[in-house]
Amino acid sequence: MDPMTDQADYLRRAGEALARKDTATAIGLLDRADAIAPSHGGTLNRALALRLNGDFRGALVQIDRALAMQPYDFVALLSKASLLEKVGQARAAVPVYRNALKIAPPRERCPPGLIAQIDYATDLVRRDAEALREHMRRAVVELRDTVDAVTLDRFDEGLDIYAGLKVAPRQEPILLNYPRLPAIPFYDRALFPWLGELEAATPLIQDELATLLDTAFDEFAPYIAYPPEAPVNQWGELNHSRKWTSLFLWKDGQRQSDVCARCPGTTALLESLPMARQESFAPTAVFSALEPHTHIPPHTGSANVRLLCHLPLILPGPARFRVGNTTRDWEIGQAWVFDDTIEHEAWNDADALRVILIFDVWNPFLAEGEKALITAMMQAQRQYMMLP
Repeated sequence: MDPMTDQADYLRRAGEALARKDTATAIGLLDRADAIAPSHGGTLNRALALRLNGDFRGALVQIDRALAMQPYDFVALLSKASLLEKVGQARAAVPVYRNALKIAPPRERCPPGLIAQIDYATDLVRRDAEALREHMRRAVVELRDTVDAVTLDRFDEGLDIYAGLKVAPRQEPILLNYPRLPAIPFYDRALFPWLGELEAATPLIQDELATLLDTAFDEFAPYIAYPPEAPVNQWGELNHSRKWTSLFLWKDGQRQSDVCARCPGTTALLESLPMARQESFAPTAVFSALEPHTHIPPHTGSANVRLLCHLPLILPGPARFRVGNTTRDWEIGQAWVFDDTIEHEAWNDADALRVILIFDVWNPFLAEGEKALITAMMQAQRQYMMLP
């Protein structure tokens, strides 16, 4: 008889014995299978047999042998972490659970027992990260008063990232990921000295917006409008929905003359500001309206060479905005500039419509000549895509 056939038969019978919790028979059959050739499955079953016998340290040795054969075995990693807990090494189990969770299969493909193990591992890793965070916070408590509030806010985010409770913000542009530009969620106001002029014009813009809302709100179109054949992903609820609508003053570099004519003050102000100007790409300037109790799901923008400016105009109640790990509340008369290639989302928690003005500006870390180079590059790429 073929030795490999013998081995397969021994392994099958050993599995049946383990199902009956007959560990002595299982180990005997596994010895015979190993005499032919060690195998990953046989090593895992030997670990299970030893675990059933209460020999947790012996089971750990076998799990490590199995992982040496297949390092990315999700179930083996879960088993190793569980065994480390059994032998009193709970702290050592945490990174093993963490590594296992990184390669966990989708929940819909897991049986209930495995889902329970995943949930247990997730909770344990989170609780350990929280304990680490508190330990580190206690260690630095006397140093916190030595830095300003902005620095302290950044440090606290860094501490949460170091503890494993948050992920460092990263740029994920849909169109252009230009190198050597920092991933900064909200930019320092000092980089945009014109923000004060914009904020001072809030009443003027509000007046012109009020007229538009009274006379032409039907011209506000759904912001998300995918064609029927396109995957909508997270946009299912908002696709072609009036829960999130917009009215453009500039769109992809094209001035919307009829809207601008009805907002002469807003238009003149925007034209005086250093909006990003790229033929066929930018600027974009838009009134963005969000219905009550509506959530804009996490998403990212097109290119990190441009940033977005928000100016709140109608805030009937609580309204939040998150970029990366930072969540802020809008306040009338206070604008901000952020990197929309970092994951962001918004909520209108109020009982009435929320409206903000959005427009794009160049990333301040670009050289002036670089802007022209980038624009020419992007236009050339678009031309290339249209070639036969």
